[in-house]
Amino acid sequence: MSPEWCLLTSCMRILGIDPGLRVTGFGLIEWHANAPVYVASGCLRTVGDALPARLGEIFAGLGEVIARWQPDQVAIEKVFVNVNPQSTLALGQARGAAICAAVAQKLPVAEYTALQIKQAVVGQGHADKRQVQDMVVRLLGLDLAPATDAADALACALCHAHGSQGSAAWLWGGRRVRRGRIL
Repeated sequence: MSPEWCLLTSCMRILGIDPGLRVTGFGLIEWHANAPVYVASGCLRTVGDALPARLGEIFAGLGEVIARWQPDQVAIEKVFVNVNPQSTLALGQARGAAICAAVAQKLPVAEYTALQIKQAVVGQGHADKRQVQDMVVRLLGLDLAPATDAADALACALCHAHGSQGSAAWLWGGRRVRRGRIL
């Protein structure tokens, strides 16, 4: 779907971001006619060991994604506190670069915990990455599973669409989810 088509049908394009210092996943969906539609996804990989250069790559890479796909809103995963405080700090900085890329384009940014994202997409907050991938494939009708970081970003976008609508009924068509399975 093109952005012009969205203007005619009042759909919303959401960019989901799974921040990481080495790999940042991104996923775009459109929400229209009470259903999510896959647009694009991928991973931005940084190189080298210099932190400022890697943060710059995340900022520039997401800036290019935003310029190309023109989302209306951005959803990003919140940082969880890790056992290693240095890893948590580095992840927080990568997340900050991603948020700055969105804010620089004047896009609204929503933040969700991993627990919220998994609960919205899989139906349980302690789902593993494979369950998230499988549900993203099912919910978006994909032929192939995206990379785990891209799937996490798509799940973040789906979580935002769910929250924006106030009900998860569209995700499962009125069916229940138990242990990551649609019943």
